[in-house]
Amino acid sequence: MMGGLDGARRMMEREVSKPKNLGATLARFGRYFGRYWLILLLIAGLIVGSTWTQVVAPELIGQAIDCYLFPRPGVVCTYTQEDARAIEARFRADQSLSEAQRAEAIREAKLSGLLGLVGILVLLFIGGAAMNGAMFFLMNWTGLHVLYNLRREVFQHTHRLSLRYYAENEVGNIMSRLTSDLETIQQTINFALISVVSGALLMVWIAVKMFQTNFGYALLSLSMLPLMFAATLHFSNQARKAFRRSRQQMGNVNADLQESITGVREVQAFSREEENIAEFMRVNAANRDANVRAASFTSALTPTLEALGFVGLAIVVVVGGVAVFRDEPLFGTVISLGTVFAFVQYVQRFNQPIQQIALLWTNIQSAIAGGERIFGLLDTPPDFEDAPNARPLPPIQGTVEFVDVWAEYKKDQPVLRGINLRAEPGQTIAVVGPTGAGKTTLINLIPRFYDVSKGAVLIDGIDVREVTLESLRAQIGLVLQDSFLFADTVMNNIRYGKLEASDEEVIAAAKLVAADQFIERLPNGYQTVLGERGAGLSQGQRQLIAIARAALKNPRILILDEATSSVDTRTERIIQSALEKLLRGRTSFVIAHRLSTIRNADQVLVVQAGQIVERGTHAELLAHKGAYYELYMSQFRRQDQAADGGLPAPAAVVPA
Repeated sequence: MMGGLDGARRMMEREVSKPKNLGATLARFGRYFGRYWLILLLIAGLIVGSTWTQVVAPELIGQAIDCYLFPRPGVVCTYTQEDARAIEARFRADQSLSEAQRAEAIREAKLSGLLGLVGILVLLFIGGAAMNGAMFFLMNWTGLHVLYNLRREVFQHTHRLSLRYYAENEVGNIMSRLTSDLETIQQTINFALISVVSGALLMVWIAVKMFQTNFGYALLSLSMLPLMFAATLHFSNQARKAFRRSRQQMGNVNADLQESITGVREVQAFSREEENIAEFMRVNAANRDANVRAASFTSALTPTLEALGFVGLAIVVVVGGVAVFRDEPLFGTVISLGTVFAFVQYVQRFNQPIQQIALLWTNIQSAIAGGERIFGLLDTPPDFEDAPNARPLPPIQGTVEFVDVWAEYKKDQPVLRGINLRAEPGQTIAVVGPTGAGKTTLINLIPRFYDVSKGAVLIDGIDVREVTLESLRAQIGLVLQDSFLFADTVMNNIRYGKLEASDEEVIAAAKLVAADQFIERLPNGYQTVLGERGAGLSQGQRQLIAIARAALKNPRILILDEATSSVDTRTERIIQSALEKLLRGRTSFVIAHRLSTIRNADQVLVVQAGQIVERGTHAELLAHKGAYYELYMSQFRRQDQAADGGLPAPAAVVPA
C-alpha cells in the first residue's frame, strides 16, 4: 500500500507545482453550458430584472423621505404625481375649504402619496423575490444537466483509458474525481456562480447610479473599495491554493481507504491493522490540515470585509449628515436627507455582494481546482485508440500470428523481444515459464490491452491495430485467475458475456460447464444476488461462473490466464472438464500452471526473459531435455505422479 500512496503523493506534488490556467478552465466549463444558451439567456434576463429592483429600492426610499417625510425644494419626485409641497400648495389655493378641512385633506393626500411609494416598494420586493426563485431554479436545472453530461463524459473516458493508466493510478483517487470533485462543482454551479454574477451586476449598476447622483459623494462612499478588493484578492488566492491541495488530499484519503478495504483480508492476516490505521491517520490529518488552512483564509476574509464596509458606511453618514445639517453643498451639489439615506442603502447593497462574492469566490476556487482535476483526467489520452481508418473485424476463423513482436511498458525496457508464433484455428497454445517472463504480456497483446512497440499481431492475417477495438474484443473470450463478479444475480453475471442472451441461453451455458450443479443449490438459484466480487462463493465456483460467461459469449479465440491455479484438485477436475468442452474448436491461449492443460496442448511455448526459448508438444519438449524438461522435473513431475496415483497433487504448483 505504501508504494501506491507514495505514487499518489508524487502525482499530487506535480499537480500543485503545475501552473493553472483559470481562464481556460472557466472557458471549458462555458462549452458545457453553451448547450443551454436559451435557458441561460432567460436567466440573464431574470438577473437583470432582479438587480433592477434592488437598485430602484434605495431611490424610492430616498424620495419617500424627500417628497413626503421631510420635503425640501429642488428635489425631483420621479415616482409620484406630486410631492408634499405641491399637495400643500394645491389645497392652500382652494378657498372653499375651511382650515381644518384643508389640513385633513393635506394629511390624507400626503399619506396616499407615501403609501403609493410603499406599494411600489412592496411590488418591487415581491417581483424581485419571484425572479430570484425562478432564476435559481433554472440555474439549478441547468447545472444538474451540465454535471450529468460531465459525469457521463468522465465515466465514458475512464472506460477508454488503457490498463496502464489503472496500473499507475489508485482507484480511490480516480473515484474522488467522480464524487468529491464533482460534488464541489455541483454546489458551486447551483448557488455560488449565479450569486457572483448577479452580485457583480448589482455592484456595477449601483456604482453608476451613485456617480450619476453625486460624483464626489459616490467617490468618497466607495473609498474603501480598493482595500476591499486587495483583501479579497489576497485571501481568495491563498484559499484557492489551499482548496486545490485539499481536493488532492481528499483523493489520497479515498485511495488509502479503498486500498485498505479491498485488502482487508491481507491486513488482518498479517496483523497490520495498527500500521494501516496509523497510515490512514497520517493521510487523514494531511487532509484535515489542508481544509483548516483553506477555512482560515475564508474565515479571515469575512471580518476584514465587514470592518472595511462599516468604515465606508461611517464615511457616508458623517460626511452626508454634516452637509445636510449645515445645509451646505457637497462637492458642488446640495444634497438632501433622502439622498443620504439612499446612499446608505446603496453602500450597504454594494458591500453585501462584495462580501458574498469574496466568500463564494473561494468556493468557486475550490470548484475550479476540482474542475482542473476533472479536465486533467479527461485530457489523459488512452495509450491507443481506433485508427482513423479502422474497420470492424469480420467473423474470424481463429488464426493468430505474432510477427517479430516487441512490447514494453516503459520506453527502452522491452518485456517481450522478437516473439514469433502461429496458432491455427482450433489449436490450444500453452504458455509456461517463470514469473515475470512475459506470459501475461504476450496474451494481453491479442485483445490489444497493450500495443506492440514493434512487429505485429495478426488475426486471420489482419493486424489488430487496423480494426476497431469493440469488434476485436467481441470475438475474444477471457477467463482470469481471479475473475471479477459483480454485485448482481448469478444470471446477470453469466449474461455479462452476452447481454442480449435469454435466460434459457444462460442456463444452457451454465450446464455446459457444469456450473448449474452448485447454482441450483443457492438460496434463489440463478436469481441469487452475489456479494461484492462474488463474496459468498468459493474460488472454484467463481471460476465456473466466469467460464460459463465465456461459454455464453461463444468466442472464436479464448484466453485463459491461470484459470485453475487457485483451486483444489477436485474443483480443478470439474473446471478442467468444463474447459475441455469450452476449448473444443476454438483457438485457445492458456497460461498453464497445471500439467493436465499442458499435456493436451497442440503447442507448448516456454517463455523466459521475454523470449520463446522452446516450443513443441509436451512429449517433444520432454524428449528434447531443455528448459521445459528442467521446468517439468522441478515443478510438474509431482502432478504427473499424482495423476498416476503416486503422490497427492498440490493445489497450486507454480506461483502466478
